[in-house]
Amino acid sequence: MIVRILPGAQAELEAIGDYIARDNPRRALSFVRELRDKCMSLADMPLAYPLVPRYEDRGVRHRVHGSYQIFYRVIGHPERIDVIHVLHSARDIAAILFP
Repeated sequence: MIVRILPGAQAELEAIGDYIARDNPRRALSFVRELRDKCMSLADMPLAYPLVPRYEDRGVRHRVHGSYQIFYRVIGHPERIDVIHVLHSARDIAAILFP
């Protein structure tokens, strides 16, 4: 199964790293690596994580890692996973997911 981190999610990962790096550059690298690893491991069990309430019809699921949420969709056959956002839980997620 293929996992694609879409450009918007890639930019969010970079912004997360930049934010953490202000105080702790070493941790920024390791934390972004952890988030990427969580994204890639979605291939092991793509349907294991819940659908996002109110977005079930769009097939958006999310996985939590610390204070962050990874939003993704499982697409087609053969299956592919598109990571669409990686966001801090304190953000206005509804406004970002589908403005």
